Amino acid sequence: MQYEAEVLPGLKRFATAELERRFGDQVTIHHSRKEDTLPFTYRGDAYDLLGLRTVVAVYRLLRFDIPRPRALLGHEHFHRLLDEIHEIERLHPPRSFRTFRFSAAGKDSSVFQRLGDEIAAHTRMENQPDDADLLMRVRPTPGAERSWDVLLRLSPRPLATRHWRVCDMPGALNATIAAAMIDLTNPQPDDFFFNPMCGSGTLLIERLARGPADIVAGCDNDINALACAKQNVQEAALGHRIDLLEMDATNLVGIPDGVCTAIVADLPWGQLVGDQSQLDWVYPAALGEWARVARPGARLVVITHMIELFESLLGDIAPLWSLVDAVKVFQGGLHPRIYAFVRTER
Repeated sequence: MQYEAEVLPGLKRFATAELERRFGDQVTIHHSRKEDTLPFTYRGDAYDLLGLRTVVAVYRLLRFDIPRPRALLGHEHFHRLLDEIHEIERLHPPRSFRTFRFSAAGKDSSVFQRLGDEIAAHTRMENQPDDADLLMRVRPTPGAERSWDVLLRLSPRPLATRHWRVCDMPGALNATIAAAMIDLTNPQPDDFFFNPMCGSGTLLIERLARGPADIVAGCDNDINALACAKQNVQEAALGHRIDLLEMDATNLVGIPDGVCTAIVADLPWGQLVGDQSQLDWVYPAALGEWARVARPGARLVVITHMIELFESLLGDIAPLWSLVDAVKVFQGGLHPRIYAFVRTER
């Protein structure tokens, strides 16, 4: 079975690693020059693909040897398409797909209108052009003649839209980026995982989605953020496994020296969250305090859009934190950067 994952630019290597880690020899990754596209062959149960965390969405890829989309209305091609739609419906509870739409050049043409009418007649779904549960992308096969692709999204909403996010906040971290940040910590079952500036709890939930940890805790000095995080943590059924603390991230009172094995933070950027004039002292103060509570060899992973400010600190923090990776990503029209460090020996 051929599939295609949609990924955020910058995260393709994380999606590739996740597929290979989870599915081993059941998956074969194929080359694509596009930053946001990861094609692969998968020989397992498609239901398991719905658990991928570092991809935006997964599509079943159907390739048709046809000169133009009109040929999809032919009996053989149409029923092949219809069978695949029914297979995707069976991955979910009944009536999860109530609407469908096309994403294609010429989607408003009479051909796509006829194709939509036929799909509606053979399913219980309604053609809804603006927003729909079943997304069907139709395109010419890249690099081929007389061939067209239909990509059917496996889920009613993108996988990046987490079910537990019942409370959102301005500037909340994209969950697929959070999952990639967790990977950079090299998660271990005996982790003491700490998330200062935890906001709505995305990084905390993604850590336990990745695997078990001894201790998972987060703090924020905003009681509204903590209330939001509590709602999300409870919706994820993790309330008994995550500690939420009201605490200043630059002054972690009560947390002993050298106990954390992984510290992950979405630093304030000064756009939606944080006063940019305060970041000159918040950043170095936070990095120093986090070094205090980290044990030697601990991982620190942060994301920030304030790249110039952050990189101006790298020389100063080098005795505490050794930079091991930097990843450019794309989120909501911005291009933040993820930095991964290892705590130096004391």
